Amino acid sequence: MEKQSQTAVTNETTPTIDPQKLESFLGKVVNDFGAAFSAPLSYIGDKLGLYKAMAFAGPLTPEELAHKTDTDARYVREWLINQAASGYVEYSPHNKKYSLPDEHAIALTVEDSPYYVVGGFQVINAMNKADERIMQGFRTGEGMLWGEHHHSLFQGTERFFKPSYLGNLLQTWLPAVEGAVEKLKNGAKVADVGAGHGISTTIMAKAFPNSRFYGFDNHQPSIERANHNVQQDGLGERVSFEVASAQKFPGTGYDLITYFDCLHDMGDPVGSLQQAYQALAPNGDLMVIEPMAGRTTEENFNPVGRVYSGASVLCCTPNAIASGPYALGTVATDDALAEVAMKAGFSSFTRVAETPFNRVFHGRK
Repeated sequence: MEKQSQTAVTNETTPTIDPQKLESFLGKVVNDFGAAFSAPLSYIGDKLGLYKAMAFAGPLTPEELAHKTDTDARYVREWLINQAASGYVEYSPHNKKYSLPDEHAIALTVEDSPYYVVGGFQVINAMNKADERIMQGFRTGEGMLWGEHHHSLFQGTERFFKPSYLGNLLQTWLPAVEGAVEKLKNGAKVADVGAGHGISTTIMAKAFPNSRFYGFDNHQPSIERANHNVQQDGLGERVSFEVASAQKFPGTGYDLITYFDCLHDMGDPVGSLQQAYQALAPNGDLMVIEPMAGRTTEENFNPVGRVYSGASVLCCTPNAIASGPYALGTVATDDALAEVAMKAGFSSFTRVAETPFNRVFHGRK
């Protein structure tokens, strides 16, 4: 009787299942399994030079690719099977060789191409190493600083953002900020806040030789890398980088202050923009580049929103929680960002350009 009673209760509370919906969901999960297993293999392919060895090289056997890269053919064979299943490489059953389509090679191997994507795999690999800390944060509410992540995250972030900056910063982003290009051509004083390795700063500096650029970041290893890069590029007389808080970076009279993919990471974005407001010249401009996000929650339910909301959980929001009272999150809405700018004193803060991956905002005093 007791067993029958338990069964009856279970039957009463079991929901009606749509088999097709269940099967469809399981298909999505299997696809995610494949993507999760393949992401570290793409990182390996990048680090070991497997993609570069295949680029524009024609069909190769696993043994030929292994020989070219000084790797083990048995590992390479399994890696190639995964890459073919992922649609990254193509396989010919006729000669049992694999090839990397030229279009894929541009995205996977040409570092100065705006389509270059493999930096993203390095970012994912590094962020995933923090899983225990992030789970601890879920339980306790504590954060994790940017600098506490695995060191490969910092190089991966540079490699991830650089293609977009090369393809958009001079071509569409700066021209969208009214008057900015003219000021830079004539000679402007520019602060790049949250500059990281200085990619955005040096792109602007190379394009506008009459202007002076100051980069600030609170992560000392990144500033050291940025200063090294500047010396290598021969820009040391016009570009400098300094360890400084976003709320206390030095200098005044800036004609342009920029934030590239970093305002949402800050624990006190209002305080940072207040500092920017005070440091700008009377007719100075604020340019903020932020990850693409919807104006509503549901507008983020797409592939780009999936990427950025994942990064928000694993890195961006934990850093903001650890460093201040205000965690915007990577998919902060336009309204949320504008509210921060208004609280900091700006009279206007509007989206002036966008790409599939970024939004460009112009702030005025």
